[in-house]
Amino acid sequence: MKTRDKILKKSQDLFNERGERNVTTNHIAAEMGISPGNLYYHFRNKDEIIYELFLQYQKRTASLLMAPDERLLTYSDKMGYFEGILDNMWDYRFLHRDLEQMMDGNPLLRESYGEFARLVLRQGRRIYERLAESGLVEADEDAIEALIINIWVIVSSWVSFLHTSGVFNENGAITRDLLRKGIYQIIQLEAPYLRGEARDRLPQMKAYYGSPDTSS
Repeated sequence: MKTRDKILKKSQDLFNERGERNVTTNHIAAEMGISPGNLYYHFRNKDEIIYELFLQYQKRTASLLMAPDERLLTYSDKMGYFEGILDNMWDYRFLHRDLEQMMDGNPLLRESYGEFARLVLRQGRRIYERLAESGLVEADEDAIEALIINIWVIVSSWVSFLHTSGVFNENGAITRDLLRKGIYQIIQLEAPYLRGEARDRLPQMKAYYGSPDTSS
């Protein structure tokens, strides 16, 4: 792995573990056993590191939320979207937790994130339209639009909610198990619109995402 990629990986790990605001470029360099000058050769400042990690997250999310045109979506596809969202929330949880602060000092991130949000909403809308074509969802255009926006609100703010509210975790610690509860909220939102196999398996979905994950 190249030094630049190692810097990104270590930064991501530290941001997730400690919170972005508590990690400096000196911390990153020290954890890697390199000089600050070596780090600055690859990234001029922490904002550049954050932006590059955001681009990774954006690319991964856009790839995840693709709906195939050559076939109908299945229940397995639906569950795959949920698992992919959960993985993203966990692997890039610092972005969800500290996003507003990071955007305040990073105009490029703010502009790019707005474009990213609009892309995700379009892709999410298309997924639910395809789920409707598959008979797994029954909802009109307005209902799908509201559903997608509400799902986006949950996904983008769930980590911050956990960190600040103490509703599920008094000390504000974030675990993958707690992120699963965010997916459970999404399932509750979409439940009235589910049909076919998705409705038949609704109790199974609720049990899976509403219960502790012993594999975490």
